[in-house]
Amino acid sequence: MGRLTITLDDNLHRALKEASALQGRSIGKLIEESLRLRGIKPVEDARVLVERSRSRAGLSEAEALEIAESEVRQARQAP
Repeated sequence: MGRLTITLDDNLHRALKEASALQGRSIGKLIEESLRLRGIKPVEDARVLVERSRSRAGLSEAEALEIAESEVRQARQAP
């Protein structure tokens, strides 16, 4: 498991510590969950998801890739 040192605003750090204590979960687990909710996941997770979706939709790999690229472009343009 990798380790990371980050610098947070004091108020955000305090809020994170409070949330961790209230939820009975580690700060690391809260940060991991937050990253996953923001769509930051291992590449293999994305590959499995795309393959499953492509298969269920009956799309070719090229069709699925075209749709995925379009969705990513739209998501990156959203405020």
